[in-house]
Amino acid sequence: MLAFRSLVFNTLFYIVLVVCMIIGLPSFLAGSKGVFWMARLWTRISLWMLEKICGVSYEFRGIENLPKSGVIVAAKHQSFWETFALSLHLHDFTFILKRELMWLPFFGWYLKVGQMIGIDRGSGRSALRQVVARSKPVLAEDRQLVIFPEGTRRKPGAPPAYKFGVAHLYTHNEVPCVPVALNSGLFWPRRSFLRRPGTVVVEFLEPIQPGLAREEFFELLQKRTEAAVQRLVDEALAKDPSLADVVYRPEPEGAAL
Repeated sequence: MLAFRSLVFNTLFYIVLVVCMIIGLPSFLAGSKGVFWMARLWTRISLWMLEKICGVSYEFRGIENLPKSGVIVAAKHQSFWETFALSLHLHDFTFILKRELMWLPFFGWYLKVGQMIGIDRGSGRSALRQVVARSKPVLAEDRQLVIFPEGTRRKPGAPPAYKFGVAHLYTHNEVPCVPVALNSGLFWPRRSFLRRPGTVVVEFLEPIQPGLAREEFFELLQKRTEAAVQRLVDEALAKDPSLADVVYRPEPEGAAL
């Protein structure tokens, strides 16, 4: 039954995405605001289907920690879920994402009109300079700059793999940084078509104010985010121990031999 429900949802999810992208093309005339309206419509439809078909609900906590001024939103990345669901509580946002997504037909057009920032992750320091340069006008307009500090999805419980790019942004922009903890990977697992029932919890943590040294900020961001993520994962596991099957487990020494 879990596999069947997941198959039904996944099929409808991408059908709705394609339909929304096609009928939403006139929204380009309204620029980024039109694109955001369409993105939130797709998000609400998708989350409604996810709950009705797969039993996956959601809860946002700490919304009061999101300032209305320019801010860096540094989110934990466990699943595809947060790449669209976070838009519900971001009033005017720019995501930092891999530039290959900007090349996709239709989807990439929406990203461009929405003023997302695509980067070449293989270009090292050059990419960092580009991101910093493009982030300044975004933050100056009191928009929310969203970055996934680890760059890619990580299973719940996996060792953190934060990149220094987020610290580079923080030190070159005098704005707060809001860490975001979540447990989405338990219910929408990485590289799996299964959608497990339960409640995805997203928590916007207390902002880290500007002014810290790069290394101090980097350590604080990881410590604060990972502690909150573990708390949310433990909370979910206490309600449904079967979710432990999704949690990362390191291979025993010598397993690859």
